[in-house]
Amino acid sequence: MILLEPYNLPFAVALAALFLVALLQIIGVGDLFEGADDIEIDMDADIADGLEASGFLEGFFSLLGLGRVPFLIWLSSLLLVFSFTGVVGQWIIGSVAGGPLGAGLAALLAGGAALPLNGLLTRPLAMLLPEDETSAVGLQSLVRRDAVIQTGTARAASPARAQVKDAFGHPHFVMVEPHDPDAELAEGETVLLVRREGQLFFGVRYESPLLTP
Repeated sequence: MILLEPYNLPFAVALAALFLVALLQIIGVGDLFEGADDIEIDMDADIADGLEASGFLEGFFSLLGLGRVPFLIWLSSLLLVFSFTGVVGQWIIGSVAGGPLGAGLAALLAGGAALPLNGLLTRPLAMLLPEDETSAVGLQSLVRRDAVIQTGTARAASPARAQVKDAFGHPHFVMVEPHDPDAELAEGETVLLVRREGQLFFGVRYESPLLTP
């Protein structure tokens, strides 16, 4: 099989990574990566504030297609384009020159071609996505909102998976620990998210004295 030849190893690895991302999405683990889109949005805002005069960077990000679609879709598309470009390119070069390029050089050339090609592909993809994708919010906006513990029991240093809805009613899946180190938040409980540290949120029960006026 041509894909398993040593000179196509980088493209086989990229394709395997694409299948891994798809598998994580199917089994639900990919929901934990929703924060990547939120981080991307926050980074875009910082870049816009600090680099307004840099038309070069703005054009570069537009060329790559960053920000047009959610990050996991952009990454999946890039892996697919990279694999397809590399395998087809190796086949064409092998037919014309009598042999394929080395794996490293082929990966470098395919990567250089895949980035702008993926940027072109994300434009129609962005048009096909539901409009509500544009209402993504930053992680900090989820603080002071209700969350339902969905999997496991949240303890100090042992977070549990929870679902929280943003101001638009869209669900997000986050990892939650109890704000009180001695407390436990059981599966099925509704808690209030009171703070976050990076990707980790901290919640309290409604009977907590922290919520007493």
